[in-house]
Amino acid sequence: MLHTKTAWLRVAAPVAVLALALTACDGKKDASATQDGRKSNAGADAPKTEKTSDPDGGGEQKSGQTGTGRFKEESANITYEVVAQKVHVGTEAEARKLVSDPKDAKGLVAATAWVKFTNKGGGVVKDMPKVGNETELYGDGRPGALLIGAAEDGPGCEDTIDIESWKAGQSHTICQTYMIPKGTKSVEVHWAGEGQSDSPFVWKFNNAG
Repeated sequence: MLHTKTAWLRVAAPVAVLALALTACDGKKDASATQDGRKSNAGADAPKTEKTSDPDGGGEQKSGQTGTGRFKEESANITYEVVAQKVHVGTEAEARKLVSDPKDAKGLVAATAWVKFTNKGGGVVKDMPKVGNETELYGDGRPGALLIGAAEDGPGCEDTIDIESWKAGQSHTICQTYMIPKGTKSVEVHWAGEGQSDSPFVWKFNNAG
């Protein structure tokens, strides 16, 4: 995995946009940013085996454990099997290059999650699946800020524009990037299907930033 400049984390537009701005960190960014920052790649290796959790459940999942939930795409109501495979955390210097005003990224780093989705039934997703939009990243328990415009084109990441005729039994890996405080110790990947917003599936990656 990369430990130098994150060459694959590029912006699709001239600059990316912090969708939730800095308030997404619950106003606690400054306190978190005082911690000693260090970059790493949590969960660098994809899990060798995957265990499926209760289809109607949620909560914290073990490494490699999948969750199952329903999500309404434009073309069908799909049952998905979901697992967060790994997380990559960049540096503050890299984060400053991803936004129009470098000051907006002060004390922040970009964290990208690889999430594998498998269509378990319900129909065919004709194009541009939205299921990946339900993925959220938290840093030390606080919601991060979605980085809109960051091209999720890291190794193994798929562009949803290129996903067509997604049939049952097929899997795709969709990545999401969020800004989290520098020095974050634990990155959580959250995903919730239909009716699961109060109890999302959570995969925790410790020593992630």
